[in-house]
Amino acid sequence: MSLRHFKIFVAVCEKMNMSKAAEALFISQSAISQAISELENYYGVRLFERLSRKLYLTSAGEKLLGYAMHMIKLNEELESSMKALHEKGSIRIGASVTIGAYVLPKLVARFQNINAETDIKVYEENTEKIGKMILNDKIDIALVEGQISTPDILQIPFMKDELILICGHNHKFAKLKGVEPKELEREKFIIREKGSGTRKTFEDKMTEKKLNWEAAWICNNTDTIKMSVAEGLGVSVISRCSCLNELSRKILYEIPVKGVSFEREFKVIYHKNKYLTGTIKRFIELCMTNNYTI
Repeated sequence: MSLRHFKIFVAVCEKMNMSKAAEALFISQSAISQAISELENYYGVRLFERLSRKLYLTSAGEKLLGYAMHMIKLNEELESSMKALHEKGSIRIGASVTIGAYVLPKLVARFQNINAETDIKVYEENTEKIGKMILNDKIDIALVEGQISTPDILQIPFMKDELILICGHNHKFAKLKGVEPKELEREKFIIREKGSGTRKTFEDKMTEKKLNWEAAWICNNTDTIKMSVAEGLGVSVISRCSCLNELSRKILYEIPVKGVSFEREFKVIYHKNKYLTGTIKRFIELCMTNNYTI
């Protein structure tokens, strides 16, 4: 039985007259009679006694009335809740590690200044894992620095980024204005794990330039890399935006590599079949404005 049947039944109970119930619901009396008849046939009980052209609710009718009113009220609460959710919105955002640490917090803060009631949940993983979460509908959209290879995920560039070679203040590179690419082959690299967008950009560029390199330490977070480099345990190639503070305080040093540029783009990604709610669209629009600072 449909909610319409129960609404008609309740209306007849309130008016105890099918003609008046029809007027109240703006439908025909025959539609009222048919709905009541369908209810009685479905449940196999008499809901009304019809005596001297008057209606009287049976005991079965009284029991059904309680259930019908409860279901109608639940439906109203459901509608109200869903409309409120639509207006306030919710969004599950994934972020690869660099973006999650240095870009996303400011984006989310700015978004919630305008959309204070929006429920936002953030998940941080490397690019490869974030891509799998998109495919499995664990998140709605994501911001990543790495390349996603599956055609089921759409990618929209929203911000340019550059990886830079860094070393500690005691390293021989610290006082140089630049190094030759071949000099990198003699260094120990402190680098991100497989599946990281940062590592993929670095590996691809080194392969393109036919440069060999040695991984001395593999880390899954940027802070460990920066601390290790600062202590002189090796060099690294990481996002400039992730070490601005350390560069300004001379804890880390940026060394240009002659003829080599580790450029890339940060991207908004989502499944090609994903329904983009108004909330998701507004967040994507914020990412695309590019008028914020890291």
